Amino acid sequence: MATKTFMAAIRDTLRQELEADPLLFVIGEDVGAYGGEMGVTKGLWEDFGDWRIRDAPIAETAIVGCAIGAAITGVRACPEVPFGDFLGVCMDQICNQAAKMRYMTGGQLAVPIVLRTTMGGYLNAAAQHSQSLEAWVAHVPGLKVVMPSTPGDAAGLLRSSLRDGNPVVFFEHKAMYGLKGEVSDDPEYTLPLGSANVVREGTDVTIVATGRQVHTATEAAQQLEQDGVSAEVVDLRTLAPLDTKTILDSVAKTRHAVVVTESWSFCGVGAEVAAVLADEGLAHLDGPVKRVGAKHVPIPFSPPLENYVLPSPGTVVEAVRGALG
Repeated sequence: MATKTFMAAIRDTLRQELEADPLLFVIGEDVGAYGGEMGVTKGLWEDFGDWRIRDAPIAETAIVGCAIGAAITGVRACPEVPFGDFLGVCMDQICNQAAKMRYMTGGQLAVPIVLRTTMGGYLNAAAQHSQSLEAWVAHVPGLKVVMPSTPGDAAGLLRSSLRDGNPVVFFEHKAMYGLKGEVSDDPEYTLPLGSANVVREGTDVTIVATGRQVHTATEAAQQLEQDGVSAEVVDLRTLAPLDTKTILDSVAKTRHAVVVTESWSFCGVGAEVAAVLADEGLAHLDGPVKRVGAKHVPIPFSPPLENYVLPSPGTVVEAVRGALG
């Protein structure tokens, strides 16, 4: 094991997979000599050259379209869209081409791409660079959607995504790139897609969280412990496929549930988790399922306003108290 930042865990995993597969390539805006808009690909161009680390124009449609076209010929591709806010620009490529190609060809064609992109606020990057749009792509059959919360999980889930053989959208929270944690040294280390992780055991309430909000939920759980409330925290890790069993098993034990996501609550991942609990876990619930997410407004630039709009440990604690009655 080694201590690495979230960013370094992703970069090192990309490097290992590029070394292992001479046909894998990365493509995106400034991913080459510049090292990527966020700095994730820094140093890869020097080691693998233009053919493997391909700079592209500021054209998300071209980046993802090129990756899909190459992938259906038999290579693996890792396109980078530096801001998830602009997934809408290439939504046809993602949702009408990559997601449907295997189905529409009766399995004759596969699209082994991992579209890496960013999400999230807390950096005062304003309304067009702070959104969490994971529900957009999780809604579409044929896509797998991954959202790690730690450097170790980022490495294991990225490697699994690159080897999966299906189109994966891999969300990286910008505010977590500097987060440090333990990462396996094993170049074969993987984590299964579709498997949630209980990061904190508890008995009174289950807090289901995604991405950076896993840390928010954990901090809230620590505050609740001081009031005698034992909170279990479940990190979904992947949104599609969704690990409903781990969610239901946890709620069967705690009998209360709160869902914390950074996206807007309306029509979001939290609503889907609440629906699963209503459909399959109602008999285990002794109170309402509460959701915590961004308030339904554009993400503000102003730091105080952004902090007000986005989830905090305090809003999670408040929701837990509401769930417990």
